[in-house]
Amino acid sequence: MVDNPDIGAPPPAWKRLRFEAAAAAADEPALGSYINAAILSHQTLCQALSYHLAEKLGDGMIGAQQVRDILSDAYDADPSIVDAAEADMMAVLERDPACRGLLQPFLHFKGFQSLQTHRVAHILWRQGRESLAFHFQSRSSELFGTDIHPAARVGAGVMLDHATGITIGETAVVGDGCSLLHGVTLGGTGKEVGDRHPKIGRGVLLSVGAKVLGNIQIGDEAKVAAGSVVLKDVPARCTVAGVPARIVSGPECCQPAKTMDQSLPDSAAT
Repeated sequence: MVDNPDIGAPPPAWKRLRFEAAAAAADEPALGSYINAAILSHQTLCQALSYHLAEKLGDGMIGAQQVRDILSDAYDADPSIVDAAEADMMAVLERDPACRGLLQPFLHFKGFQSLQTHRVAHILWRQGRESLAFHFQSRSSELFGTDIHPAARVGAGVMLDHATGITIGETAVVGDGCSLLHGVTLGGTGKEVGDRHPKIGRGVLLSVGAKVLGNIQIGDEAKVAAGSVVLKDVPARCTVAGVPARIVSGPECCQPAKTMDQSLPDSAAT
């Protein structure tokens, strides 16, 4: 018998994930052994993440069991990245209308999986294990279609929607609660060295194909429209659009990363 989620308040993410996994395994017996191995046979989200990511990241160079040990050690070294994974799952559930529950991002959504791989690579980078960090970056790029430098700093509650083609440079920073859609680039402007990538504030929405280039600041709860090229700072709660991007609205945006509202004011067309 599977316990129902708590009534009157959202259940903890791990409890809800297990509930959904048990229901899915019962509904689709062909996936039963897979779901059991990935989720139901584990006691914590940390254990499940270690197993599931290792099964994807393992290859002929580093086997799944060795990857699993590396992941487990990273989670032990910094338990906050497990909390961040929980927040990332909830962000996908709250913002993506295609998401039916927590099971989909955990098992299937490459944006969530690539972000969790990056979080481990970042721990390895901070530990001075740069070669291994680059290995995880490379595997993530091959498997999930994203390219996130292991030194980049990414906050919690972040959604990489569809994720394909997202590129984040070495000195980039992404704040808590941001949403990045496919094709987003946080890059430099040339061959400069040092601190050369964007700093993205909290709750920012970077829409499809947005390019933010250089060591510039994107203020909290700003919105960057699809296909824009941003070369200058963007004030908080403003909307920018165009090539090069210019301010078309604001400061007035209210939690664009959560609402996922990518519309522009009528004045932006003039």
